Amino acid sequence: MRVLHHYYLSSGSRFARLYLGEQNLDFLPKLEEYWQKDPAFLQLNVAGSVPVLLEDDGTVLCGAYVIAEYFDDILDEHALLSGTPAERAEVRRLFDWVAGRFEYEVVFPLIQERIIRRFTGVGMPSSTVIRTALSNLSVHLAYFNHLAEKRRWLAGQSLSIADMMLAASLSVLDYMDDMRWEEWDELKTWYVRIKSRPCFRTLLADQVVGVKPPPHYADLDF
Repeated sequence: MRVLHHYYLSSGSRFARLYLGEQNLDFLPKLEEYWQKDPAFLQLNVAGSVPVLLEDDGTVLCGAYVIAEYFDDILDEHALLSGTPAERAEVRRLFDWVAGRFEYEVVFPLIQERIIRRFTGVGMPSSTVIRTALSNLSVHLAYFNHLAEKRRWLAGQSLSIADMMLAASLSVLDYMDDMRWEEWDELKTWYVRIKSRPCFRTLLADQVVGVKPPPHYADLDF
């Protein structure tokens, strides 16, 4: 069976779990504390990042977008990167926004300061970095809320990998209790819709040692 190397609070890893679940693709999860730079893991992905999916035939897929595009290429149905060339371009644009700019301006700095520093014991969390990331968060959420107000799904009328990438990232922030949902009504409505899908259930059961999610985290009607 295929094996997914992942970390609980990695947006890309959560995306891969959502994507595989939505496509009803079975996999064995293998937790990777990727910052430890385990030699066996680095043989799979020299970049040392998650997610990494190892297929039965030995094919190694590194990265959230690579995993999604690989299966969208080989699956006959339920493509999550579909539509006209212009529609697919919009999906890719938003996926790139979330996996790129949003990740590096918001999600990763918060994980680095709050989680990785705690586990590695390297340095003290920077309050300046955390404040900057949270300030950036508000800017991004305003845009995502605008999209949710205008569209049923993030990129248009159909569920896509852009929705799953954003939901994965927001679920990380929600786990750390950084989401003020009462300020973003349209985005909350969108999130409830995707959070209620069966593929989301395993994410809601995640438990990170030493980091407890807020009570509403696993609540489908919050």
